[in-house]
Amino acid sequence: MMAECGGGGGGGGGVGGPRKKALSLLEAARSRYESLQISDDVFGESGQDSSGNPFYSTSADSRSSSAASSEDEDEPTTSSISSSSAAAPPPPPPPQPLAREVETAAEGPARGGGVCCFQGGGGHRVPRAGAATGGQRQLQQHQLPGPMDEEDEEERGGWTQTLRDTPPPRFEDTSGPTRKMPPSSSAMDFFQLFVPDNVLKNMVVQTNMYAKKYQERFGSDGAWAEVTLTEMKAFLGYMISTSIYHCESVLSIWSSGFYSNKSIALVMSQSRFEKILKYFHVVAFRSSQTTHGLYKIQPFLDSLQYGFDSAFRPSQTQVLHEPLIDEDPVFIATCTERELRKRKKRKFSLWVRQCSSTGFISQIYVHLKEGGGADGLDTLKNKPQLHSMVAKSLCRNAAGKNYIIFTGPSITSLPLFEEFEKQEIYCCGLLSSRKSDCTGLPLSMLNNSDVPQARGQYQIKMKGNMSVICWYNKGPFRFLTNAYSPVQQGVIIKRKSGEIPCPLAVEAFAAHLSYICKYDDKYSKYFISHKPNKTWQQVFWFAISIAINNAYILYKMSEAYHVKRYSRAQFGERLIKELLGLEDTSLSH
Repeated sequence: MMAECGGGGGGGGGVGGPRKKALSLLEAARSRYESLQISDDVFGESGQDSSGNPFYSTSADSRSSSAASSEDEDEPTTSSISSSSAAAPPPPPPPQPLAREVETAAEGPARGGGVCCFQGGGGHRVPRAGAATGGQRQLQQHQLPGPMDEEDEEERGGWTQTLRDTPPPRFEDTSGPTRKMPPSSSAMDFFQLFVPDNVLKNMVVQTNMYAKKYQERFGSDGAWAEVTLTEMKAFLGYMISTSIYHCESVLSIWSSGFYSNKSIALVMSQSRFEKILKYFHVVAFRSSQTTHGLYKIQPFLDSLQYGFDSAFRPSQTQVLHEPLIDEDPVFIATCTERELRKRKKRKFSLWVRQCSSTGFISQIYVHLKEGGGADGLDTLKNKPQLHSMVAKSLCRNAAGKNYIIFTGPSITSLPLFEEFEKQEIYCCGLLSSRKSDCTGLPLSMLNNSDVPQARGQYQIKMKGNMSVICWYNKGPFRFLTNAYSPVQQGVIIKRKSGEIPCPLAVEAFAAHLSYICKYDDKYSKYFISHKPNKTWQQVFWFAISIAINNAYILYKMSEAYHVKRYSRAQFGERLIKELLGLEDTSLSH
């Protein structure tokens, strides 16, 4: 979907048109995710069994599970995605009934009017004074009674069970590629949108400078000759080949073993490759003003970010998360425990802001573990305020655009969402009492009920435009959002259980996170598997991998894809051969 728009407006009948426009994004997302056959355990709720999934489970052979969720939900991880079944997914639910439901639910009071949750205990529910009628009662029939003893205290903090219909953030920008690539464009053309020749020429200069300085200090190297631009491209091609052929060591290309590749090994000798690898640098020397730990690749990361911003405009809905950049699964499955123990733990954390409609990564943020201080990676895993710092860094260029940002529990917090709202950035995030910063949230919404609840029941409290949602599937899932109206109802589609009612924010979170999980499941295996010891080199090769994945996404959205439909692996093979000078630089051949 190249362009998406949301709606805004006042209450009453005036919001019907904008609301329909806002719903079109979610309706298209639902249809797209169903067609992808996603079998996604987004919240890690059911382990290897996807039948307990609340979100779009399409596995035909899912086993039923009776395990309930624990008190503290796990953060969404792509490792919890189970593989899709070969069976065709059920057809997506028709968008018309949902639109009618939401419109009916909003027919009560205009914006600013009250929509009250049901209260009471025992086996019945008694509506509070001013309870909604008609379509609003249909919307609220799944809501749960809240504890009366905490209500007064929470109302003093601004939280109330009286809900207001809030218009969706209006999005008028266009999304997608910013330039039209010709049908004859090559894989190299798309890659050089992010890594152009001037960046490669700088690598040539810096590598030669480093080699000269190194030899002045440690003695001359008679086997060394200055690297050229052609050799630098071939060097990158060999490194990128590890992402396609999944060999643990790039030197395997010249071996006589299983991972040898004679078709590309003849372009450069192994000894020459090792010399370039020894002296390879992006920034040879630290300047007197530089204090950042990534100074050796910061200019490259800045150039890469400029390329991302120039080549693509993301959709309204985006996700902040850590992409899968773990070890290659083929290597992990075959190596010994001793080899695993010898491998050093990564000294950095890589976060991204990613378009949830296309998978394009719009921004990268690298957090270094620079010792055992307060900003170290070990602290980052336990302190939500540091994750808040990561979120602010990733969204520093997003202000004023009415983006909707989806977040995991470690980032979700009321102070952060309120700060983003002032910048016209809207959020929807999963909450966890263990991982989230719960400052300012109503305690009654964070505590689990002693009484087992049925699937599809939920309770909502509101403060300003912010809503806290506690929704039950096999256990409680809590959300914080100011991007979706609390009075609008959505639905979760399950193959065995059918439709499970939920607030619209829950459905939106499930749909968009599912697409990112699908992206990780598909593209993480194409990360360069060369594992250098130096942190700056590890970050560099991960950044190159992300650039290639982004290049492929642009290729699939271009006319060149209709000329020759390459898979991600075939696109990578084309790029490798073009870097090595073994192929015509045209996808039409």
